[in-house]
Amino acid sequence: MNHITLIGRVARLPELRYTASGKAVASFVLAVDRKFGTGNNKETDFIPIVAWQRLAEICNEFLTKGKLIAIEGRLQAREYETQDGQKRKAFEVVASEMQMLDRPDGGRSGGGQGSGSFDREPVGVASGSGYEGFPDEGVGMDDIPF
Repeated sequence: MNHITLIGRVARLPELRYTASGKAVASFVLAVDRKFGTGNNKETDFIPIVAWQRLAEICNEFLTKGKLIAIEGRLQAREYETQDGQKRKAFEVVASEMQMLDRPDGGRSGGGQGSGSFDREPVGVASGSGYEGFPDEGVGMDDIPF
Protein backbone atom coordinates (compact mmCIF):
# COMPACT_ATOMS: atom_id res chain seq x y z
CA MET A 1 0.00 0.00 0.00
CA ASN A 2 1.32 3.43 -0.95
CA HIS A 3 -0.18 5.90 1.55
CA ILE A 4 1.45 8.82 3.29
CA THR A 5 0.20 11.28 5.92
CA LEU A 6 2.18 14.43 6.69
CA ILE A 7 1.66 17.34 9.07
CA GLY A 8 3.71 20.44 8.47
CA ARG A 9 3.76 24.08 7.48
CA VAL A 10 3.47 25.50 3.98
CA ALA A 11 7.01 26.52 3.01
CA ARG A 12 6.31 27.62 -0.58
CA LEU A 13 2.97 28.95 -1.78
CA PRO A 14 0.96 26.80 -4.21
CA GLU A 15 1.60 27.47 -7.88
CA LEU A 16 -1.60 26.77 -9.85
CA ARG A 17 -1.43 25.72 -13.50
CA TYR A 18 -3.77 24.00 -15.92
CA THR A 19 -2.95 21.08 -18.20
CA ALA A 20 -3.72 21.21 -21.93
CA SER A 21 -6.92 19.29 -21.18
CA GLY A 22 -7.98 21.90 -18.58
CA LYS A 23 -7.18 20.00 -15.35
CA ALA A 24 -5.98 22.15 -12.47
CA VAL A 25 -2.68 21.18 -10.84
CA ALA A 26 -0.99 22.96 -7.93
CA SER A 27 2.46 22.33 -6.54
CA PHE A 28 3.86 23.61 -3.26
CA VAL A 29 6.37 22.63 -0.58
CA LEU A 30 5.54 21.40 2.91
CA ALA A 31 8.10 21.80 5.75
CA VAL A 32 7.89 18.77 8.06
CA ASP A 33 9.95 18.46 11.25
CA ARG A 34 11.44 15.13 12.27
CA LYS A 35 13.37 14.11 15.36
CA PHE A 36 16.85 12.66 15.14
CA GLY A 37 19.33 11.46 17.69
CA THR A 38 18.65 12.00 21.35
CA GLY A 39 16.97 14.89 23.09
CA ASN A 40 14.96 17.47 21.23
CA ASN A 41 17.09 17.51 18.08
CA LYS A 42 15.00 18.19 14.98
CA GLU A 43 15.61 18.55 11.29
CA THR A 44 13.17 19.89 8.75
CA ASP A 45 12.42 18.09 5.51
CA PHE A 46 11.01 20.12 2.62
CA ILE A 47 8.61 17.86 0.75
CA PRO A 48 7.15 18.70 -2.67
CA ILE A 49 3.36 18.29 -2.80
CA VAL A 50 1.19 18.06 -5.93
CA ALA A 51 -2.59 18.46 -5.84
CA TRP A 52 -4.99 17.97 -8.75
CA GLN A 53 -8.39 19.25 -9.84
CA ARG A 54 -10.61 20.85 -7.18
CA LEU A 55 -8.08 20.18 -4.40
CA ALA A 56 -5.48 22.13 -6.41
CA GLU A 57 -7.81 25.12 -6.65
CA ILE A 58 -8.63 24.96 -2.92
CA CYS A 59 -4.93 24.80 -1.99
CA ASN A 60 -4.21 27.79 -4.23
CA GLU A 61 -7.05 29.80 -2.72
CA PHE A 62 -6.62 29.07 1.00
CA LEU A 63 -3.00 28.10 1.74
CA THR A 64 -0.60 30.76 2.96
CA LYS A 65 3.05 30.50 3.87
CA GLY A 66 3.47 29.10 7.39
CA LYS A 67 -0.06 27.63 7.60
CA LEU A 68 -0.18 24.31 9.50
CA ILE A 69 -1.85 21.59 7.41
CA ALA A 70 -2.24 17.83 7.18
CA ILE A 71 -1.81 16.11 3.81
CA GLU A 72 -2.81 12.58 2.87
CA GLY A 73 -1.77 11.05 -0.41
CA ARG A 74 0.72 8.77 -2.08
CA LEU A 75 4.44 8.92 -2.76
CA GLN A 76 5.31 9.16 -6.44
CA ALA A 77 8.66 8.92 -8.21
CA ARG A 78 9.12 10.98 -11.34
CA GLU A 79 12.03 10.72 -13.76
CA TYR A 80 13.26 13.67 -15.78
CA GLU A 81 16.26 14.75 -17.81
CA THR A 82 18.34 17.83 -16.99
CA GLN A 83 19.36 20.39 -19.61
CA ASP A 84 22.78 18.73 -19.87
CA GLY A 85 21.22 15.30 -20.53
CA GLN A 86 21.58 13.71 -17.09
CA LYS A 87 18.71 11.53 -15.93
CA ARG A 88 17.33 12.34 -12.48
CA LYS A 89 14.61 10.98 -10.24
CA ALA A 90 12.45 13.16 -7.99
CA PHE A 91 9.97 12.13 -5.33
CA GLU A 92 6.79 14.03 -4.53
CA VAL A 93 3.57 13.45 -2.63
CA VAL A 94 0.40 13.45 -4.72
CA ALA A 95 -2.22 14.79 -2.32
CA SER A 96 -5.67 13.23 -2.12
CA GLU A 97 -6.83 15.15 0.97
CA MET A 98 -5.80 18.31 2.79
CA GLN A 99 -6.92 19.64 6.15
CA MET A 100 -6.06 23.07 7.55
CA LEU A 101 -5.04 22.71 11.21
CA ASP A 102 -4.54 26.36 12.21
CA ARG A 103 -7.51 28.14 13.72
CA PRO A 104 -8.85 30.75 11.29
CA ASP A 105 -8.64 33.48 13.94
CA GLY A 106 -4.97 32.81 14.65
CA GLY A 107 -5.67 30.60 17.67
CA ARG A 108 -7.59 33.20 19.66
CA SER A 109 -10.86 32.14 21.22
CA GLY A 110 -14.11 33.98 20.65
CA GLY A 111 -14.76 33.26 16.99
CA GLY A 112 -14.86 36.09 14.50
CA GLN A 113 -15.31 36.18 10.79
CA GLY A 114 -14.79 32.86 9.07
CA SER A 115 -14.46 30.93 12.31
CA GLY A 116 -16.77 28.12 11.17
CA SER A 117 -14.28 26.66 8.71
CA PHE A 118 -12.09 25.09 11.41
CA ASP A 119 -14.62 22.36 12.15
CA ARG A 120 -15.02 21.20 8.55
CA GLU A 121 -14.13 17.73 7.33
CA PRO A 122 -10.85 17.34 5.39
CA VAL A 123 -11.02 18.61 1.83
CA GLY A 124 -10.49 15.86 -0.73
CA VAL A 125 -10.46 15.31 -4.45
CA ALA A 126 -13.64 14.80 -6.38
CA SER A 127 -15.39 11.47 -6.03
CA GLY A 128 -14.38 8.86 -8.57
CA SER A 129 -10.67 9.53 -8.07
CA GLY A 130 -10.07 5.95 -6.94
CA TYR A 131 -9.00 6.99 -3.45
CA GLU A 132 -11.08 5.23 -0.81
CA GLY A 133 -9.51 6.71 2.31
CA PHE A 134 -7.59 5.21 5.20
CA PRO A 135 -8.55 1.62 6.04
CA ASP A 136 -9.68 1.12 9.63
CA GLU A 137 -7.18 -1.40 10.95
CA GLY A 138 -7.76 -0.85 14.66
CA VAL A 139 -4.41 0.84 15.30
CA GLY A 140 -4.46 2.81 18.54
CA MET A 141 -2.20 5.62 19.73
CA ASP A 142 -0.32 3.13 21.94
CA ASP A 143 0.68 1.15 18.83
CA ILE A 144 2.54 4.08 17.25
CA PRO A 145 6.28 3.95 18.08
CA PHE A 146 6.81 7.72 18.38
